Amino acid sequence: MDALKSLSVAELKEDLKARGLPVSGRKAELIERLQQTSPNLDSVEQLTLDAEMVVMPPEETALRRGVESLLSLPLPVIIVVGLVVTGSLGYAGYELVSAFLDDEVEYPELIDFDATRTRGYTETLLSYGHAQWEGRMSGSQEELNAAQYIRDTFESLGYEATLENLTVPMFSVVSAPTLRLCIPGGTPFVPPCSPLDTGQQIIEYEHRTEVVLQGFSGTRTINFGQAEVVDLGEGGEEENWQGASGNIGVVFWDNAGVSGNTQIYSLAAQYDVAALIVINTGLNCGKVEADNCVPIFKSINVDEVVEANGGTMPDDISFVMISSNAGAEIMDAVNNESGLLSISTNVQNTGELDVRVPCGRWQGITDDLLIVGGHHDTVYHGPGAVDDTSGTATVMELATVFSEILTDGELPYYTMMFCTWGGEEEGLWGSKAWVEKHQDELQEHLRLYVNLDMNHVDIDMDTRGNGVYLFSNSKEDLDHIKEITKIYESEKSAVASKYQISFRLLDGEKNGENAMPYNSDHGPFVYDLGEENGKAIVCYGTGSWEYHTYADDMSRFNEESLSVSGTIYGTYLRFLAEV
Repeated sequence: MDALKSLSVAELKEDLKARGLPVSGRKAELIERLQQTSPNLDSVEQLTLDAEMVVMPPEETALRRGVESLLSLPLPVIIVVGLVVTGSLGYAGYELVSAFLDDEVEYPELIDFDATRTRGYTETLLSYGHAQWEGRMSGSQEELNAAQYIRDTFESLGYEATLENLTVPMFSVVSAPTLRLCIPGGTPFVPPCSPLDTGQQIIEYEHRTEVVLQGFSGTRTINFGQAEVVDLGEGGEEENWQGASGNIGVVFWDNAGVSGNTQIYSLAAQYDVAALIVINTGLNCGKVEADNCVPIFKSINVDEVVEANGGTMPDDISFVMISSNAGAEIMDAVNNESGLLSISTNVQNTGELDVRVPCGRWQGITDDLLIVGGHHDTVYHGPGAVDDTSGTATVMELATVFSEILTDGELPYYTMMFCTWGGEEEGLWGSKAWVEKHQDELQEHLRLYVNLDMNHVDIDMDTRGNGVYLFSNSKEDLDHIKEITKIYESEKSAVASKYQISFRLLDGEKNGENAMPYNSDHGPFVYDLGEENGKAIVCYGTGSWEYHTYADDMSRFNEESLSVSGTIYGTYLRFLAEV
C-alpha cells in the first residue's frame, strides 16, 4: 500500500486505465480500487514486467488482429494492448478496452454548477451593451469589450487565454433607422405631405420596439411621395414583385427563419425594389406585448443574396421589420387615406469587420480536444440576456468549475478549451472562420464540441413550457448523457423534477434527413471538418418568446435552468477528461 501511495494520481489512473477500470475519484479511492482488484498488487512494477514480456510483430498490432484475436490473449497481454489503444485513441480506446473486460461504466460525481455565479457573469456581460440599443453587435466596440472581459476571465482562472480577431463579411449600423407615416391634410394645390400641406398627420415609429433593421440592410432615404407602397402578400409569388420596382415593397411575414429573409431580400434585389418592409404577423404574437407581434432581427445568407444580385451585395435597399400593429396602421392608411411613407436607413453592408473569439485552454495529457462554446454577440438592438448571454455565461461557469477541479497541477486526459464566438447572429461567421483557421488541428484532434446557445428555460414554466432538449450526432456520447441524466434526476431531484428533459440523436448528413440543424455554432464543428463529421452535443431550452427582440433582458431570466444542461454536460466532460 505504501508504494501505491507514493505514486501520483496520474500514474494511478494510468494503471487503472490499463486494467480497464474506472479512473474517476480521489487518490484514496483510486488506491482502494486497485487493491480490491488485485489484493497482492503494491505498485505498477508487476504491470511493467508483464509489458516487457510481450513481444508483438510490428506489422501485426492488436487493433489489426481484431476483437476475436484480442479476446483470446491472456489478461496481461490485453492490459498492455489497453495501454496501446488508450494511448493512441484516447477515450474511445478506453471505452473499447472497457468493453473487452466487461466493466461497468462508473461516472464521476456531479459537478458543482453555481447558478448564482452564472447569473453574475450574465449581468456583467449585459453591462457591455450599446448605450442606446443595448446590444453587443458583431464587429462593434461593445462586442470587443465583452470578448476582452471573457478572455481576461479565462486568464484569471489559470487558462492559457487568447483573443483572436477574425475578419469576415459584416455590416455596421451607422445610425438608427427611421420610419414615418403621413396622412395627407388635403390642402388644395400642394403636394400631399409637403411642408405646405396643412393638417397633415405624421406618425413616427419607434426604433427597436416598432421597427428593427434586418441583416445586411443597405442605405437609402425615401421621402414622402417619392415611392409607392406595394403589397407583396407573403412574398412568395414573384409576379407580385414586378410592380414593386423603385417602390416600397411590404411583405406579411408568417414564417420565422433566415431562409425567409434570404428569399425576399434576393427578390428585392432582382426586381430593384427601393425599400423592403416585413410586417411580423406570425411570431411572438401576444407573448411579448399584448395584442401585438414585436419585430425581431434576422439575417440573410449572404452568398445567395449576392448571387441573386449579379455578384455584389445590394447596398441601396432599405430592409426593416415592423410590428403587426404598426403594419396594420400603415396599410390601413395607405389603402384608405392615401397614406405615404418615409423611410431612411444608414447601414454599411459591403465591407468586412473583425469579430472576436476569446478562448481559454488547459493542456491535457493528450492534444485531443474537448471544446465548449457559445456565442457572445447579440442582435444589435437588444441586450440578449437569453440569446446567447445565458449560454456564454454557462461556458464561463463551466470554465470556472474546471479551473477549481484542475488544481494541484493535475492534468485532464484531453486538452480542454472554452471559447465564445462573435458573428453568430449574422451567419455563424466567427465559428466558421475559427474552424477554417484551425482546420488541421480540429480534423486530427477534435474529440467533442459542446454548444450552449439558449440553453435556458423561461422563468414562467407553467405557461411557456419547461423543456430542455439535449441532442447529438453521436450515439455513444448521447448514451452517456442519458445515463448521467439519470444520476442527475436522482441526486438533484428538487431541480430536475421541474424540467422535462428529452434526448434526440441527429446523425444524418448536412441538410439531409435527421441532420443536425446548421443554425448555431455547432454547425461548422460537425459539418465543416472535411470528409468526416465532427461530434457535438447541443442543448436548447423553451419559452423565450423575447428571442431577438428589445425585450430579451433579465426580467425573465432563470439561472436555475442553466444548471440542468450545465451540470449534465459538465459532468460528462469531467468523465471524458478523467479528472
